[in-house]
Amino acid sequence: MRPLVKTAIEKLVSSALAELSIGKDVSLPPVEIERTRDTQHGHFACNIAMRLTKELKKSPRDIANNLVAAIPESSLIKKIEVAGPGFINFHLADSAFHDELRAMLMQLKRYGESSLGEGKKILLEFVSANPTGPLHVGHGRHAAYGACLANLLKATGHEVHSEYYVNDAGRQMNILALSVWLRFLQGGGQEFDFPAAAYQGAYIKDIASRVGIATSVESPAMPAGLFDGLPEDEKDKDLLLDMLIDRAQAALGADAFSEILQLALTDILTDIREDLAEFGVNYDEWFSENSLTANGAVDRALKLLAANGVTYEKGGAVWFRATDYGDEKDRVVVRDNGRTTYFASDIAYHLQKRERGYTDLVDVLGADHHGYVPRVRAGLEAMGEPADCLHVQLVQFVALYKGGEKAQMSTRSGEFVTLRELRDEVGNDAARLFFVMRANEQHLDFDLDLAKSSSNDNPVYYLQYAHARVCSVMRQLEERGYEWDAGEASDNLALLKEPQEHSLLLLLTRYPEVVEAAALQYAPQHVVYYLKELAGEFHAYYNAHKFIVDQSELRNARLMLVLAIRQVMRNGLDMLGVSAPEHM
Repeated sequence: MRPLVKTAIEKLVSSALAELSIGKDVSLPPVEIERTRDTQHGHFACNIAMRLTKELKKSPRDIANNLVAAIPESSLIKKIEVAGPGFINFHLADSAFHDELRAMLMQLKRYGESSLGEGKKILLEFVSANPTGPLHVGHGRHAAYGACLANLLKATGHEVHSEYYVNDAGRQMNILALSVWLRFLQGGGQEFDFPAAAYQGAYIKDIASRVGIATSVESPAMPAGLFDGLPEDEKDKDLLLDMLIDRAQAALGADAFSEILQLALTDILTDIREDLAEFGVNYDEWFSENSLTANGAVDRALKLLAANGVTYEKGGAVWFRATDYGDEKDRVVVRDNGRTTYFASDIAYHLQKRERGYTDLVDVLGADHHGYVPRVRAGLEAMGEPADCLHVQLVQFVALYKGGEKAQMSTRSGEFVTLRELRDEVGNDAARLFFVMRANEQHLDFDLDLAKSSSNDNPVYYLQYAHARVCSVMRQLEERGYEWDAGEASDNLALLKEPQEHSLLLLLTRYPEVVEAAALQYAPQHVVYYLKELAGEFHAYYNAHKFIVDQSELRNARLMLVLAIRQVMRNGLDMLGVSAPEHM
């Protein structure tokens, strides 16, 4: 829930505006309450007076003074003053923080949730790695970021549908099938140099070992002339692969080639699903690219573009006038051989998302897809959809360091560290937190040694230790024969007078605002920063004061504070997909 006191202040200011009849004859801006940077100037500030100056033709300080005089008294407010050019600063009474503390332990897991995004339907697409090999650590960053973003958006009242776009059509799938078939031939005793441009890696050999069992292709006999006349120049590797694909399809027949393709696709996609599920990342839907052609979505998009007069023919191909909508160049949607392009599928997919009723389309893509944004927005706008419904979050690359050395990652070459290998080594918690503790548009150096360490330098250990420490305090309470009395605690919160206690109370009430800001900015790292600050304040409080003291009133009040800290730590870690252990 939103901080109770912030909502209360908004109501007080609105009441004052109504009392002065402001808004009856002038346009009234929304009341915005913000935290002050320095609590010496109050805890919250409102700039409504400055925003009304033009409408009321008065100085902002005069407006502010009139508003302050009209604000009803409240037990939550200790003092209200006008500052600077016309800010209204609110100094809160201690009871305001005590009310918020009680709310934290009443709402428990719901504390931090809000209805900010009510009415917004978001389709969140993330990872969507080509099903041509296992997920590597770069994909892991996309997965952790997307899953955290889904949690934040749901917590703030958005209706979220998460989706993985399965690229199961096109050339890369033919290269995958070719790679498996060639390994099948080698497994049957055929000797030849495996093409460097084909998919490498042990997983290709594993799939190839089952071709004779799982498909109708029984013989690993190599067709005559399979490698004759192939280009030798490295620059012609794409032509080489295309020639081999044509020869493989001719030798096997379309049906058998398709069987090998489906075997490889099923195996790899199953591995991806299981890997992500084990990482705590689950989707509402796995959407097939092939279905866009099967259900006519691509044809429908192309006809819509043509009907809107934004396509033309040149060189036997069909082009989309993307430059009319801000793109750097026009885009081919149908090649001269009659086949539609990836771009045609992309805009058809996004049109279909809108047709499913989603108000906002959030795509999480690799940093190398920056050129993707203007062209897809152009396509949406040309088809009659608002370009600003598309929100693309670019995720920068991950550099994995192990023993001081940087690991290389490439799906085609097979020289990569998989997400599963990373998880096996550092655990899900460290992987999830490390992937989101920096802004998605920043490069991430993943320090394996740090992620595995049990020290305060390791952020996941530092955060989880704060939660476990509170659990330890409650175990100590029981061992000493005490019980926490919630009623006595609630009645004696005024005993929380230490500077660290005031600082913690103020910090705890910020959590719902941090969640809202992180959701609005698509920035889960804000939650990490907040939890690190909260953990630091708590560890300092733990080291400076005893909680289990003889005086029951003070003991229970302090325990109520640390239980609220535990709850907020747990809520924040859960938002990030990180566990909150009770023992460390």
